[in-house]
Amino acid sequence: MTTAQQTQYVRPRDTHPPLDSPGYKSTGIRHPGQAPIVVPQRLTEVTGPLLHGTIGPNDHDLTRQHAEEPQGQRIIVTGRVLDSDGRPVPDTLVEVWQANAAGRYAHKADDWAAPLDPNFTGGGRVLTNSLGEYSFTTVKPGAYPWGNHHNAWRPAHIHFSLFGQAFTQRLVTQMYFPDDPLFAYDPIFNSVPENARHRMVSTFDMDATQPAWALAYRWDIVLRGREQSVFEEPHA
Repeated sequence: MTTAQQTQYVRPRDTHPPLDSPGYKSTGIRHPGQAPIVVPQRLTEVTGPLLHGTIGPNDHDLTRQHAEEPQGQRIIVTGRVLDSDGRPVPDTLVEVWQANAAGRYAHKADDWAAPLDPNFTGGGRVLTNSLGEYSFTTVKPGAYPWGNHHNAWRPAHIHFSLFGQAFTQRLVTQMYFPDDPLFAYDPIFNSVPENARHRMVSTFDMDATQPAWALAYRWDIVLRGREQSVFEEPHA
């Protein structure tokens, strides 16, 4: 991307959450307090990474990564990665991480009183195909408490990370499930402008649901444009 292109792109104010969201308390100490410093990009930052060798045979199926199946409702999450003109973006690394069906992450920092699942670590990755499509099989994550405010619970969600064609091209977002009663109480979800919140919510997909096996949800990720997805990190 040239300097001229960088100056022409303005981060949409009506799509992404403000970096300092008072309701989401930790942003007060994490958001930048000064203007960013532009660091020149060198060859190692703009060279495209070789991603194909990083994908394992079960990386896309979080229910088959251990000796036995995890507990919880099996789900299939599918979608496309699209550019601002609706064209597919192929060969994009899509990574996910999530809590288990009880709402607990397989991480040493997560110690709330919900059971760990020895057959679920909650991480997966896949490359989009020539049509920009991705697909994950997993279990629906549970809600979990967090210490932001009194009786605070996060709605069920899956974290997504997209890795582009250079090491500096990474976007992070969250996918939610339809009709979650916790939406109204979650300051992270509500930090996003109201007109853009629906872009974070998946839709139930009966056509992709597999009989006697797994429910399906669909969620497209749009990199830029009027229907741009909501991302947690400022755009480059």
